[in-house]
Amino acid sequence: MSNHLISKKSKKNTSDIKVFLNYAIPSITAMWVFSIYTMVDGLFVANYVGHEALAAINIAMPTINFIFALSLLFSTGTSTIIAISLGRKEVDQANKTFSINSFILIIMSFSISVLTILNLESLSEFLGATAATKEMIMDYLGIIICFSVFFIISYQFEVLVKTDGSPKLATIGVISSALTNVVLDYIFIVKFNFGVKGAAYATGISQIVSTAFFMSYFLSSKSKLAFVKFKLSEIKISIYKRIIPLGIADSLTELSAGITIFIFNQTILSVIGEQGVITYTIISYANLLVIMTMIGITQGMQPLVSYYLGKSDFESCKKFFKLAMSMLFFVSILVCYMSLSKTSAIISAFIGQGDQDFFNYSVNAFRFFSLSFLIVGFNILISGYFVSLEKPVEAIVISLARGFFVLVITLKLMVFIFGDFGIWIAPLVSESIVLVISIIFIVNYRKKTRCANFSELQITSH
Repeated sequence: MSNHLISKKSKKNTSDIKVFLNYAIPSITAMWVFSIYTMVDGLFVANYVGHEALAAINIAMPTINFIFALSLLFSTGTSTIIAISLGRKEVDQANKTFSINSFILIIMSFSISVLTILNLESLSEFLGATAATKEMIMDYLGIIICFSVFFIISYQFEVLVKTDGSPKLATIGVISSALTNVVLDYIFIVKFNFGVKGAAYATGISQIVSTAFFMSYFLSSKSKLAFVKFKLSEIKISIYKRIIPLGIADSLTELSAGITIFIFNQTILSVIGEQGVITYTIISYANLLVIMTMIGITQGMQPLVSYYLGKSDFESCKKFFKLAMSMLFFVSILVCYMSLSKTSAIISAFIGQGDQDFFNYSVNAFRFFSLSFLIVGFNILISGYFVSLEKPVEAIVISLARGFFVLVITLKLMVFIFGDFGIWIAPLVSESIVLVISIIFIVNYRKKTRCANFSELQITSH
C-alpha cells in the first residue's frame, strides 16, 4: 500500500482479501493496543492503589466515553465524506473538510474542558460517586478533562490517517501512545505513588504523544490530506448536515459504552453494592477489548466501502462487507471461547482468591456476560456499513437500540425476573434483539439495491 487510499498495488492482480486485510489488521491492532493499555491502567490501579480506586475510575469512565464519542461524531462523518471526495478525485474539497473539522473540534474541546471543571463535583455525584470514591473520581476527572483536546484531535487524526491510505501508520501512532501510557503508569503510580492522579496524568500525556505523531504525518509530504487556509465564512452548516448524521451512529456506539457503564453501575449499586461495581469494572475491561476488536474490523472496512461508493463500484462495496462479516464471524467465536475458558485467569489478574466467594461470583458473572460477545460485533459492523454507504438513519437506529432503548428495557426486565443474575445476561438478550433489527435493515437494503439501477444508487453531491 502507498499513502493513497487505493494504491497501484491494489489492481486486478491484488485480491480483495489482501486489500481488506491491509486495512483491517492495522485497525484491529490499534484497537487492541488501546484496549490493552486501558486494561494496564486498571491493573496498576488495582494492584498498587486499591479496589476502591479501580471502582472510582470505572465510575468516571462515561466521561471519557463522552469525549471519544464527540470526536467520533465529527471524525467518522468527516472520514466518510473525505473518502468519497478522494474516490471522486476532489482533493481540494477533502483538504478543506479536513481543515475546517479540525478547527471546530479544537474549539469544542476547550469549551467542554471549561464546563466540566466548573461542574466537577456535580458531575462526580451524577456519575454515582460514593463517600469512598468521590474524591478519587474528582481527582481523576479534573486531570483527564484538561487533556480533552488531545483525546479528541488524536482520535480524529487516527481515523483520517487510515482514510488517507496509511492504516499501518495509525497503528504505530497508537502503539507509541500506549507505550508512553504504560511507562508513565509505572513511574507515576508505582514510583511516585500518585494514585489515580498518576493514572490520569499518564493517560493524558500519552494522548499528547499520539497527537504530535499524527500531526507530524499530516504536515509531511507523505500525506495526501493537508491543512489549508479557510475563512470563517466558509464553515457551512450544509457540510455538517452531512457529517453529523453520518457520525451519530458511531458516536452512539462509543457513547453507549459510557451509558452502559453508567446504567450498569447504578443498577449494580442498588442491587448488589460496591463489590458488584468492582466485578463489573473487570468485565468492562474485557468487554472493551472485544468491542474495540469489532470496531477495528468495522473501521478496516469503512474507508474501502466509502471509497468505492464514491467511484460507484457497488459490487466492491458488497465484497468488502462480506469479507468483514466473515472475519467477524470467526473472531466472535474465538473471543467467546477464550473468555469462557480463561475466565479465572482474567479475574485473578485484578483480584486475588482471598475472598473465594467474591472471586467465584465474579467468575460466574463474567462467563454469563461473555456470551454477548458472539453477537455484539455484527450489530457494530452493520451499523458501520450503513455509515459507509451514507445511510445514517439505519445506522442511528441500530446504535440507539444497542446503547439506549433496548438495553435499558432489557436490563430492568432481566433484573426484575432474575435478580442480580439478570444483570449479567442482559447484554446477551439486548444484543440478540438488536441483531434482529440489524438483519431486517440489511435484507430491506438488499431488496432495494436489487431493484434499483446504479444511477439511482449513486450519491449525489450536496
